Formats: sequence, structure tokens, C-alpha cells
Amino acid sequence: MDSWQEEQLQSLLNAKSESEFFKALSDSVAKLGFEKCSFGFRPPLPVSSPRIILLDNYSANWHDRYVQNNYLVVDPTVAHGMRSVLPLIWSDGLFASCREFWEEAQSHGLRVGWAQSCHDARGVGSLLTLARSHDNLSPTELAENNLKMSWVAQLAHEGLSHLLLDKLMPESGVTLTARECEVMRWTAEGKTSSEVGDIMNISDSTVNFHINNAVGKLGVSNKTAASIKAVVLKLI
Repeated sequence: MDSWQEEQLQSLLNAKSESEFFKALSDSVAKLGFEKCSFGFRPPLPVSSPRIILLDNYSANWHDRYVQNNYLVVDPTVAHGMRSVLPLIWSDGLFASCREFWEEAQSHGLRVGWAQSCHDARGVGSLLTLARSHDNLSPTELAENNLKMSWVAQLAHEGLSHLLLDKLMPESGVTLTARECEVMRWTAEGKTSSEVGDIMNISDSTVNFHINNAVGKLGVSNKTAASIKAVVLKLI
């Protein structure tokens, strides 16, 4: 690991607050030649309305417009990040389906950009966007900095996860026993307690014992919710 990587590692993973984290991120981005950056962070729970953390140093007016108009649903970089972890470079073609959004972003000095998402085994997703008002990304610049930009995206994901995940999603620390996992795996497949008992060669009461343990650990009210949460958290 070279000195640059070590510096970013320490600054992003050792932040003690959101503001300290974002300052370290902004500093890292500036060293890569970008004036602005945005970092979106989304835990998978609650399923019905996952909380999205959005940190950026865009103009206050653009930040407010983005949030109030729910531009997350039309932003093609977000759509790309939901289905792929490959880096994405902004272009007119990318924003062809949302010209008004693109023109408004450009009016706030956001004309050149790069974005990359991260998704981890806990079901957490994030998207780092680097932006500036001028100087298109050249092949030479990309060849020199692409790995560093991806490195920062990964570190930012881990840094904010370390800082916030226990608070935002306390279930992330839950562990199930091997038996609980097996029972919940069959339950998630739609099997009844009797069917699970037959498959595992244990009694219905033992199956229900493991289900109730999982329900309690996951903080839900029934086995359906426990199955969904266990799948989302990749426990089964």
C-alpha cells in the first residue's frame, strides 16, 4: 500500500462524526481534481422505507432542489448504481431521458462527473459521485486516477458504515445459530413448521423453538417478517 492509499485509509476509516468523515472525503476528492462530491448511503432496512443518508458539498440551492423534487428517482447515475458497481462517466446520452434535470444540474456548475456504487454483504448500498464545472475527463486522467477513485468509493462506503450502521440498522450485528439459519431458510421457502420438521427430522415444537428465537433476535413479530429480514441481512 502506497502513502496516498494509507492517508485515505486513515482519514476515512477513523472519522468520529459525519462532518469529519465528509471533510476527509471532500479532501480526498479535491486531490483527485474534483471540486464537488456527493455520497449517498442506503441501509436495506426498513424494507418499506429505507433511510437514505445524502452528504454533499453542492450549492445549498441544488441540494434542496434535489431532495425536495425527489430527483433520486430520475437520476440515471442512481439507477446505474443500483444495478452495477462499474464506474460511470457523465455524458449527454446518459441524461437523454431527463434533459430538464441535466440542464438544471449544469446550471449549478455540475457539468463533468464520475460515479461508482458499492454494495456489501450486509445489503448496504452507497454511491460516490465526483463532479466539477469544467475540463472533461480525458483518457489520460482516467488511466491515472480510475483506481484511486474506485479506492475512495470503497473506503467511503466502509467508513460511513463503520460510523453509522450500528445506529441506523442495529440488526446488522445479529447472528443466528446454524440450526436457526436452516429453519429460517426453509421457512423463507414457504415451508410450514411441520414440513420443516420432516425435512430436518426434528419435531414441530423444535422448529417453532428455533423460529421464535430468530423472531426475537431480529426484533420482529412473526416468522414471515423474520424470514424477510434474515434474507435482506444475508443471514440465510
